[in-house]
Amino acid sequence: MEENFSPQQSLLLIQSMINKTKSNLGKNRFYFLLWGWYTFLAILAQFILKVVLHYERHYLVWLGVIPAVIITIIYTVKQNKRRGVRTYIGDSMTSLWTGVGISFFVLSFIISSSKEGWMFSYPFFILLYGLGTFISGRILKFSPLVIGGIINWILACIAAYLHYDYQMLLAAAAILISYIIPGHLLGIKRD
Repeated sequence: MEENFSPQQSLLLIQSMINKTKSNLGKNRFYFLLWGWYTFLAILAQFILKVVLHYERHYLVWLGVIPAVIITIIYTVKQNKRRGVRTYIGDSMTSLWTGVGISFFVLSFIISSSKEGWMFSYPFFILLYGLGTFISGRILKFSPLVIGGIINWILACIAAYLHYDYQMLLAAAAILISYIIPGHLLGIKRD
């Protein structure tokens, strides 16, 4: 049965949907902060293991991605049960980051097929960080993410000319600029 809304009721409905979307904005910060801090610390740990301690298996820090994926899945399932109503923005963000996550795994698989491939990995990773945060910023209408994405693209170009060891430090800076700082700012915007 179709309901007829008055113009005032229609405006109230639209306003309530906008307010709901705004209140959900801060919930996205969990993902940016989880993945931002995990990646930032993993990159710094890898740099210290490789450059300072000269540990041959410095790449093992990336096994921490397994618990991070599990935490993400559990958190997402719980949020979906609580939320009830799906939004276009929520669905868009899920699709975007699922695609970016799969792209990271595919890129890692391709790069691992050659020993020298890893020497050029970080410019591509930074490029993907930039893509995900830029599009997220545009979807959420949140300029710190957009700016972080643009800066990441510039850092990816710079990283292409650096030795692998210093690409790691540039990648850590990229994560700080595009995930961690905007993630904390999302919490401020929500309040």
